[in-house]
Amino acid sequence: MTKFTERVFPKVEAIWASYLEHPFVKGLGEGTLAKEKFQRWLTQDYVYLVEYSKLMALGVAKSTDLSMMRSFSKALFGTLEMEMELHRQFSAQFGISEAELLQTKMWPTNTAYTSYMLNHAQAGGAEYAVTALLTCAWSYAYVGEALAKQSPENNPYQQWIDMYAGEEFQTLATDMKNLMDEMAKDLPEATLKRLEEIIIKTSYYEYQFWTMCYDGEDWETRYEK
Repeated sequence: MTKFTERVFPKVEAIWASYLEHPFVKGLGEGTLAKEKFQRWLTQDYVYLVEYSKLMALGVAKSTDLSMMRSFSKALFGTLEMEMELHRQFSAQFGISEAELLQTKMWPTNTAYTSYMLNHAQAGGAEYAVTALLTCAWSYAYVGEALAKQSPENNPYQQWIDMYAGEEFQTLATDMKNLMDEMAKDLPEATLKRLEEIIIKTSYYEYQFWTMCYDGEDWETRYEK
């Protein structure tokens, strides 16, 4: 029987492959990304991860057994204490404190993305929570693994690549895929299609997130006169 993640991957593979051609991601891999663009990612992704962590907390609350609760709890701990720690370390190099990170004003794309995920996680059961968070974890593992194969020596972003390509994060992503597959086994086809749509849309949101960090955004509307 085909696993759910095996079924959905061909539908997002081209989107994820496009991440590797995005100037932000290419700049990370080549070590040429402008520091101010990376700093945008640091600050926006930090407040993103605060909201993202709530998905895992919702997953714990909606879990139907202890094993499921442990899986969500492990992912929550990994996000709060591993992934966000990398952000804090990089931010310290820019002279940005954690208090300043938390004061970051979330930009429109970031607001739309996190709101979309939380809406689905709150409205459905635990399977919706894991579906909403899956693309981020899985696609970052995908990007980290790809960049690790081509990163040049003395890449200033090597620590970023090492974390997302590293065993700990790769295991976290694999655990989330396994949890998704386990939950999806007995779901009706109509539900599986709704879950697929969430993964496809969050995949597009991930691309827009890279673009947001590369180009910058604000909440002001400017009209041509």
